[in-house]
Amino acid sequence: MSGNTFGKLYCVTSFGESHGPAIGCVVDGCPPGLPLAEDDIQRDLDRRKPGTSRHVTQRRESDRVEILSGVFEGRTTGTPIALLIRNEDARSKDYANIAETFRPGHADYTYWQKYGIRDYRGGGRQSARETAVRVAAGAIARKWLHERCGVAIHGHMTNLGEYAIPFEGFEHVANNAFFAANASNVADMEAFMDRLRKSGDSCGARIEVVATGVPVGWGEPVYDKLDADIAHAMMGINAVKGVEIGAGFRAVAQRGTQHSDEMAPEGFVGNEAGGIVGGISTGQDVIVAIAVKPTSSIRLDRHSIDKAGRPVIVNTHGRHDPCVGIRATPIAEAMLACVLMDHALRHRAQNADVVVATPRLAARAPAHVHERIRGAKAVDDPDPAEA
Repeated sequence: MSGNTFGKLYCVTSFGESHGPAIGCVVDGCPPGLPLAEDDIQRDLDRRKPGTSRHVTQRRESDRVEILSGVFEGRTTGTPIALLIRNEDARSKDYANIAETFRPGHADYTYWQKYGIRDYRGGGRQSARETAVRVAAGAIARKWLHERCGVAIHGHMTNLGEYAIPFEGFEHVANNAFFAANASNVADMEAFMDRLRKSGDSCGARIEVVATGVPVGWGEPVYDKLDADIAHAMMGINAVKGVEIGAGFRAVAQRGTQHSDEMAPEGFVGNEAGGIVGGISTGQDVIVAIAVKPTSSIRLDRHSIDKAGRPVIVNTHGRHDPCVGIRATPIAEAMLACVLMDHALRHRAQNADVVVATPRLAARAPAHVHERIRGAKAVDDPDPAEA
């Protein structure tokens, strides 16, 4: 099968299955000289790994990463970086009852139709277990972006099923199991998840990721638009069914006077475009949101068919997340980091000698600019997570 590599200059190729000996990836294109140790990667892997709370799968994986190549004396050499994460707690017997049937909502049927063979143990290659190596590759990209470009990436959950999570501050994200930028509603979310797990059903989630410090000029204006590559990367995450850049689908109900981000000598007035115009970054915060569907593996009876086309009833046992979106925030952050680093390297390769004579706008305009342009009382700039 093809399609296991993404990126052009910062390239990531992943391998492995959910219940195989290990999963891993090869990262090609990381420039030499970046200080890098396994602990730099492990921090993000620990945020994504299973078994971290009662609200996610209880599969116990340490997700310890091993750097096999590409690093010498604590620095990247510019050669491919091979990363390995061993599987430690696979229970293949939990999937014996679905070897001949197809789980609704899963890739079982389409995968089998395409290839004529499938690893049914935990979903095999199409399992969300594979996303651990994306987080590992993204951790390298995040470190390079931060140290070389001053870019920082923050994600948080904005919706847990039908439950909207008010934004209070990114400082709260690390203090709860939901990656919620909120400290006041955690108990309500926990109660919601306890009821959901008891019912045997599942729910979806909305995750928002914000990249600050992105300079103007990253991205290409035709087929390799920055937002197009971000959407491609985000849709490649398991269970993601929708991607928004900036206002996203809210733009449908907006007027041009509201959606177009006006400019002044002091800076941009708004950021409905999510920091990308014409496929090129504006220098503002890049704002991305993803919609994660409800977990397909549930204990409730669902109608399906077996390999012979006969009707069957399927209910999935084993250890599964009642909401896969709970652990999706580090994955979305990682994919955004990989895309941004890829475009940073591409921009550096193509435009290193370009000098722009006109001044570049500030990412945000002072409050008085709002007053002058809008003709109304100045208001505080919105938080990047709410822009």
